[in-house]
Amino acid sequence: MPLAVAALSHAPSFGNVDPGGETFTEINTAIDEVKEFVSGYDPDLVVVFGPDHFNGQLYSLITPWAIGAVAEGVGDYGTTAGPLPVDADAARNLHAAVLAEGIDIGRSERMTVDHGIVQPLDFVFGKNFTQPIVPVFVNAIGLPLSPMRRVRLMGEAFGRAALALDKKVLFLASGGISHNPPIPRWDGAPGTLQERLIAYAPSPEERHEREQMIVRGIQAIADGKAPSDPLNEEWDKLVLDTFRSGDLTAADGWENGWFVAEGGSAAHEMRSWIAAYAALSAAGPYRFAVDRYWAVEKWGAGFAVQTAVTA
Repeated sequence: MPLAVAALSHAPSFGNVDPGGETFTEINTAIDEVKEFVSGYDPDLVVVFGPDHFNGQLYSLITPWAIGAVAEGVGDYGTTAGPLPVDADAARNLHAAVLAEGIDIGRSERMTVDHGIVQPLDFVFGKNFTQPIVPVFVNAIGLPLSPMRRVRLMGEAFGRAALALDKKVLFLASGGISHNPPIPRWDGAPGTLQERLIAYAPSPEERHEREQMIVRGIQAIADGKAPSDPLNEEWDKLVLDTFRSGDLTAADGWENGWFVAEGGSAAHEMRSWIAAYAALSAAGPYRFAVDRYWAVEKWGAGFAVQTAVTA
């Protein structure tokens, strides 16, 4: 069976802040191309690698990665909320197979996910999608983080496990490239913030207000009324070129501090892409069908859309 990847950036600003010019039209056109690719590939199962933004995965138990056998979306930024169509049997089988490969990975029978996993699913399959999925949380902001080599090995283990399923598996990767939003850190945080990082459970009204505050902050950047660190297009190209090369071992040398220094506070979301392409590489060489990138200054983020399939 072939394997395939669809990799898409996610952004709270999507549909909320105009990036200017033809950028939003071009991004939506590229997403339509991804939808066409996925429709043609016709996956039996979608394994989606994505981060969380302290909405579901908290310091009550922070882990490098975990599989959800049952999951629900929090519905942030208008994404699909409530129970998600998880293939529980496939999730549990993958969990056992990846563990057997020597990768220590957790499993949740009640996973909560946010736009980091759900937004690209909504992009590709539409709101309230029914496509069978297996969500895989990949920690990107809860420090400390594992070495990048472990991310590659985890992805390769998923690829081998997927090949054993005898299903057409699509690996969906979610995450922004260079972007530098304010992210709460545990070390040095006041007790009230640490408590929120352990047990964040806002009311719908509180969540909505927090989202609107973030969107207002991005709009201020777009309007030139607030500063934003410049994007690092050269670093974005380096990362994307690594995926294009098919040799994911190049990521082994990416030191975690360097990743943040070059790509920004949330650049480690690209761990989800590393995992997905490493999984794809387990089936051999692959070719690209969609490969687009934008440096979206008004969003303060690099945004990329790619698809690839084994040759």
